[in-house]
Amino acid sequence: MTTLEAIRIALQSLWANKLRSVLTLLGVVIGVAAVIAVVTFVNGINGYVAEKIFNLGADVFVVSKATAVITNVDQLLESQKRKDLTVEDFEAVRDSCRQCALVGASTIKADGHVKRGEQSVSDCWIRGFTPSMAAILDVDLTAGRMVTDNDDNNRSNVAVIGTDVVDNLFPGSDPINQEIRVEGEVYTVVGVGKKQGKTLGQSRDNYVAIPITTYLKQFGTHSNIRIFGKANGVGAQLESAMDEARVIVRARRHDLPGKPDSFAAETNQGFLSIWSSLSSTFFIAMVAIAAISLVVGGIVIMNIMLVSVTERTREIGIRKAMGARSQDVLLQFLIESGTMALVGGMLGVIFGIAFAKGITALIGMPSSIELWAVAAGLIVSTSVGVFFGVYPAKRAARLDPIAALRFEL
Repeated sequence: MTTLEAIRIALQSLWANKLRSVLTLLGVVIGVAAVIAVVTFVNGINGYVAEKIFNLGADVFVVSKATAVITNVDQLLESQKRKDLTVEDFEAVRDSCRQCALVGASTIKADGHVKRGEQSVSDCWIRGFTPSMAAILDVDLTAGRMVTDNDDNNRSNVAVIGTDVVDNLFPGSDPINQEIRVEGEVYTVVGVGKKQGKTLGQSRDNYVAIPITTYLKQFGTHSNIRIFGKANGVGAQLESAMDEARVIVRARRHDLPGKPDSFAAETNQGFLSIWSSLSSTFFIAMVAIAAISLVVGGIVIMNIMLVSVTERTREIGIRKAMGARSQDVLLQFLIESGTMALVGGMLGVIFGIAFAKGITALIGMPSSIELWAVAAGLIVSTSVGVFFGVYPAKRAARLDPIAALRFEL
């Protein structure tokens, strides 16, 4: 019997016993589908995080009260005890950091209320920032201008707004030089930010950006800020600039020599490394769970192949009587079990991709298909079928042809 003939017999057996085939392949399908879905989600989210969430330039660092990614309770409790960073800290870094091309500061209120006439926007992000932040973060506008040094020095009530605010408060009209109320205070709109879309379902365009001095005048001078620095280059230049900024902030906060920083100084690469570690742990855990389904599926395939050996005992006897060798029978059953698992793997790949893309369409969770994951799923599923098909195949190969011909079900 040729390899193609063995594959054909395996496919005919699957088709002839549809319900049994579904139950046989269910474990393999679930295992492969889970792996494909997890890889698709993890890869999509990793790319999304790099592009949308930790979207700092390669030459930018951030000094903040606490790290952006907190991984345990102790880290959370320790960060809450730290002192806030202040405008004076920002000014010290701005005036003393020689390795920094630009230094900026930003602070935020996440639940602001913005109103114009009878229209209003709730849960709006109120951002206070220095004029240099536009260049540091490469902020783009579709209309108007950014906040200037003159606005910052004079604590002017001017604002740059996101497209969500424009759509809700200025439908069909030009917002430039129009007035809005931000938490009760009147501001003049001077610019409109470029649309940024959503991050994991949350809009990034529902914001009002104002000079940081105006923000502190309205919401209090004790607001915690984040300091952003832009180095003269990447690599060693970025490290030098960040180290210099750290020394300045440590001196202002009286951090003792040999003690860790009482703040966090991070780069985009640092954020991504932490996230990659978290996503890798999640991926390994999910693959381990999926492996259980594959093992269960392999055991089911082995049992079904044992049943198949019993049902086809006389066929095996006839083949051996006509000159088939034991290794021919062994190979036939290994090919059949491998083919069954491969079919299960193909169905798992289809269902896994369909599930991932369905979730993306429903809730916007990013996903990205990896060809290596598809290939790995098919190879692993086939390997599971072959591995668990060894015992039934050996049992079939060892049958005595005379006893097999006399066998009755």
